[in-house]
Amino acid sequence: MLYQLREMQRSWLQPMSLSAEAVSRLYANPYNPLSFAPFAKTVSAGLELMHRLGKDYAKPGFDLTSTTIEGHEVPVVERVVLTKPFCQLRKFERVLPAALANRPQDPAILLFAPLSGHYATLLRDTVRAMLPDHDVYVTDWTDARLVPTSAGRFGFDEYVAYSIEFMRYLGPEANVVAVCQPTVPVLAAISIMSTIGDAKVPRTMTMMGGPIDPRQSPTQVNKLAVEKDFSWFENNLLATVPSTYPGAGRRVYPGFLQHLAFVSMNPERHAESHWEYFLSLVKGDQGSAESHRQFYDEYNAVLDMDADFYLETVRMVFQEHSLPRGEMKVKFEGQEYRVAPEDITGPALLTIEGEFDDIAGRGQSSAALALCSGIPDARKREYLAEGAGHYGIFSGHRWRETVYPQLREFIRAAK
Repeated sequence: MLYQLREMQRSWLQPMSLSAEAVSRLYANPYNPLSFAPFAKTVSAGLELMHRLGKDYAKPGFDLTSTTIEGHEVPVVERVVLTKPFCQLRKFERVLPAALANRPQDPAILLFAPLSGHYATLLRDTVRAMLPDHDVYVTDWTDARLVPTSAGRFGFDEYVAYSIEFMRYLGPEANVVAVCQPTVPVLAAISIMSTIGDAKVPRTMTMMGGPIDPRQSPTQVNKLAVEKDFSWFENNLLATVPSTYPGAGRRVYPGFLQHLAFVSMNPERHAESHWEYFLSLVKGDQGSAESHRQFYDEYNAVLDMDADFYLETVRMVFQEHSLPRGEMKVKFEGQEYRVAPEDITGPALLTIEGEFDDIAGRGQSSAALALCSGIPDARKREYLAEGAGHYGIFSGHRWRETVYPQLREFIRAAK
């Protein structure tokens, strides 16, 4: 019923949003005499804001068509190299010119994007910074409402299995980078690969801003998970995909509820941002207005998560803390394994945290350093991004100017 109510609301808001957009453009059109009226800019700005508050936000594109390597502009072609029901593995292939033909092969990065509400395009800036120096592959997770029930379940075990398949595809020279939520299942996947002696264990692994041990510096996200019992999440945050989508009948944690949770963490900040957007439109400051649009086009685009994966993550990661307690178990290829990070000996390890991260507090990612006791200390690094919040460790100027150089040097230096 919850999803159906949301669909009814959406069907009511969409015509109003489109009408608001049309009238807003009318008042902003210089060929319309009304656009010169004293109130025209204010009316146009208000209607534009109404349009954006009521519109649907589709999955954005990466829109990364070129990069610069050694002073040469190099085209970038985005293509899917592996397709799974719940994920596509995308490669950003750089078409090198003849002048760079003899350039040494760059390291490959397997970038695990979060499956926690937003699309993989949230890491657009992450990929953009990496492209001049690396072959980049990204996990592009599929909106669960688009996956038919015939594709089966997708839980924590399946996430780990996908991770292992992707790492096997790239081979032992790959450098794995997990951002936020994937740090736990990716660390579990590498642990299992190490336990079974898999020859495709990656060369390096970087854990960025993730809940490997949520008991360290708990944030509001962590506190909510332990304050509510498991049944609360099961009974209050799940819905069934309606018949209008390919995934009809699938139980999901809907994107619209996730978006509501994101906004509720900082409602004042979002209200202020929208007010500033309105003022920018009235003043004609198109640069500021466009920056707002770009951010919220990404922020407001959300996907549904399969209920099995969401609930198992809540229970195992945030309530039972099974990974740091040494009690996590995962089924893979018909056998159950205890996740044993101490079995990892091959990859070099880097952890990255933000000083002011309000989603994964300090110490949560770096907990991997102690858990991976089989990796020599000389092959472990820890980096704290001063002044950075959660998003600042993988996006924005701090990512580009301070965090990424650390990651690039770590990958180059690993033996």
